[in-house]
Amino acid sequence: MASTTKPDQRCFRLLRRGQLWLPTWRGWLLLLGLGIIVAYAALRCIHPFLAVDAPVAARVMVVEGWIPVPALKVAVDRFRAEGYEMLCTVGGPSPGDPLDCPRNDAVIVAEQFLEMGIPAEKVHAVPSGAPERDRTYTSATVLRGWFEQQGGLPVRFNVVTEGAHSRRSRLLFQAAFGDEVEVGVISVPNPDYDAAKWWRYSEGVKEVLSEGAAYLYARLLFHPG
Repeated sequence: MASTTKPDQRCFRLLRRGQLWLPTWRGWLLLLGLGIIVAYAALRCIHPFLAVDAPVAARVMVVEGWIPVPALKVAVDRFRAEGYEMLCTVGGPSPGDPLDCPRNDAVIVAEQFLEMGIPAEKVHAVPSGAPERDRTYTSATVLRGWFEQQGGLPVRFNVVTEGAHSRRSRLLFQAAFGDEVEVGVISVPNPDYDAAKWWRYSEGVKEVLSEGAAYLYARLLFHPG
């Protein structure tokens, strides 16, 4: 006698019959068009999102020590034009230097600001040591400790950084200082590529992809402390 067991019974009911709906050619064409629009919007919007420029009215400027000399010159011009009273440099050892090297990014950049004519009493180097990870957040926490040793936190300050690193810098400095301090950011464009067409440059693609991934990590996975 032939078996009357149904196919789904022989498979321990792990499978079942169903209907699969597929787009028509018009549907595929619509999906393709929507995909192109989304990709184009992402290309246009991701860099302005990462390279946010949102300064606040402050008297304290904080400069990340790894930014290049052209960005330092922009910081000097704005420091003078906008009436800042204090300039703090942060950072650790430069690439290739030993971890205990006294001439770290914070010290080197502070010396460059002195050479550019900023008065010595207004420039303060705040080295962040040599953390193996979360360098931006470590710089921010060390800076907070330095402010507390000097007598108290500022009400607000602006962080000067470069290009697509800007949103992540503001996020991590804000996390280190908390809601009691307002953190703004001054984003200096990266001169190595045209920000409006970043995908046409290898440097632009590398920076946007790496900073986009790093921002997602900082926003979704990073836990202060």
